[in-house]
Amino acid sequence: MEVEYQRLYMPPGTDRRTAQTVLTMHAEFGGWELERLRLFPDGSRRVVLRRRRRPGGLPGYLPT
Repeated sequence: MEVEYQRLYMPPGTDRRTAQTVLTMHAEFGGWELERLRLFPDGSRRVVLRRRRRPGGLPGYLPT
């Protein structure tokens, strides 16, 4: 099984609800699942998402 990864950065000041909405949209429309989320003392978040690589065709697109 081939897996692809996508990294996201959410700046300080991004509230929990907004972060949840962004991750939900990536999951619903892009087929991504959460691999890792780190919340830093300054309030920023670094997220790693993963999904199975899709054979052929164009990958789903969501702006980061």
